[in-house]
Amino acid sequence: MHIQARRIFRLSFTPALALAIAYAVPTPLPFIAPLFAFFLTAMPGPPLGAKKLLGLVLLVMITLGMGLLLIPLLLHFQLTALLLVLIGLYLSSYLTVNLSKNLPGTFLAVGVTMISAAGTVNYSLATTIIQALIWGIIIAVVCQSLIYQLFPEDPPKPSVKPLSDNSQSTEQQEASSEVKGAVQSNWIAIRSTLIVFPAYLLLLTNPMMYLPIAIKSVLLSQQASAVDAKSAGNELIGSTLLGGLFAILFWFALGIWTNLWMFFLWMLLFSLFFSCKIYQLIATRFPASFWLNTAVTMLILIGPAVEDSASGKDVYAAFFSRAMLLILITLYAVFAVYFLEYLNSRYRRCARVN
Repeated sequence: MHIQARRIFRLSFTPALALAIAYAVPTPLPFIAPLFAFFLTAMPGPPLGAKKLLGLVLLVMITLGMGLLLIPLLLHFQLTALLLVLIGLYLSSYLTVNLSKNLPGTFLAVGVTMISAAGTVNYSLATTIIQALIWGIIIAVVCQSLIYQLFPEDPPKPSVKPLSDNSQSTEQQEASSEVKGAVQSNWIAIRSTLIVFPAYLLLLTNPMMYLPIAIKSVLLSQQASAVDAKSAGNELIGSTLLGGLFAILFWFALGIWTNLWMFFLWMLLFSLFFSCKIYQLIATRFPASFWLNTAVTMLILIGPAVEDSASGKDVYAAFFSRAMLLILITLYAVFAVYFLEYLNSRYRRCARVN
């Protein structure tokens, strides 16, 4: 089987299997498992082994535990806690942008925002979210390992490093580009921090109401660090709106025959479509990150809707409220990217004149 087909099938079956297991067990916040399955499987390569999985779980416990330490400060020393959250958000963005440590950066952002905000309402709610994230990671990695046996990657080929005559000039050019890249990366990390911090302040006003969209806020902060101002509108707004549309289609398709097996099969079908878009089997002018964010937005909307239906709440009112909040947060992120880039360009022009 061609490598493209194997990756498509792997990215299709892994989230669907993770969703089925998470809802069958059941785990708290079961839609977290297919979210992690999408993120982990979208990166081509072998799954995490037992040692790496244990290390990742320990990393998650440490980074999310930082959010638990912020809870007493938020309750009694708000200003100090907010400054620590601001520093934590910058460190998470720095890990993502400068050091390419996406998972530690994301979990650190989740710890200082979601966990700390949830703990101001109820400490047990914060620990429940941590348990949900840990179970989601374990289920996603186990499902990825199982599916990987059916659709593995090609064995790595040995690479030969080409010889260069002008090695000294090349090293100087690389050093210069590294300095410029470090400055730009540092600015992107600051920009990402300034984007998510006001959303965190909104989350603190009513954590129970805004908690379902807190994941989207963190993902937007991480995603905004990977896009420039020119593509921010299409990348962030377009994927959010399209994800909401797919969530509506998914919900009505699930209503035809509602059970876990149909939930699994519909998830498999939608994942297959997104996988074909991500790996360019179906032609698209949008990058893979656009379709990955679309799938994530769909899961963020459809997961709580299923929970609302099981608990007897008004599904459509809650769905509309979450969708509007996601759109407003995305619009704010795009506006913040444009505004901060405008300020940065003006500062650079003034620096050149002086």
